[in-house]
Amino acid sequence: MNIIAANAVPASDNDPKTLQIANDAELAEIAAGGALQGVERVELTFPKFTDGRAFSQAVLLRRRYGFTGDIRATGDVLIDQLVQMARSGFTSAVLAEGQNLAAAERQFARYNAFYQGDALQPRPLFARDSAREAA
Repeated sequence: MNIIAANAVPASDNDPKTLQIANDAELAEIAAGGALQGVERVELTFPKFTDGRAFSQAVLLRRRYGFTGDIRATGDVLIDQLVQMARSGFTSAVLAEGQNLAAAERQFARYNAFYQGDALQPRPLFARDSAREAA
């Protein structure tokens, strides 16, 4: 996951290949309207750390709508959310003010594998292991 410090992102990023989606938006309407065509990055907002709707949006974008580009978490992004964000399909995150970038990167060294599948690797660990043994 690409982790970005809060002060490292320009305030007005008006890239036409970036789509910002509010956490209360209906993804089915956005996808049906063709808004994802040509988009390279989708930005999902966490208005406060207790609002997890963007996690669901990321999973839906990956699994249901087949989005393969960058999904970026913005807003009140805390260090302890990063691993779950990556497992939900996020590929980048802009940390909230006051979050330590080095501490954020260490989160991924703590957990090197998961038993369950996730948005990026849907097969559980036992299925991945048995596929390697068969090969």
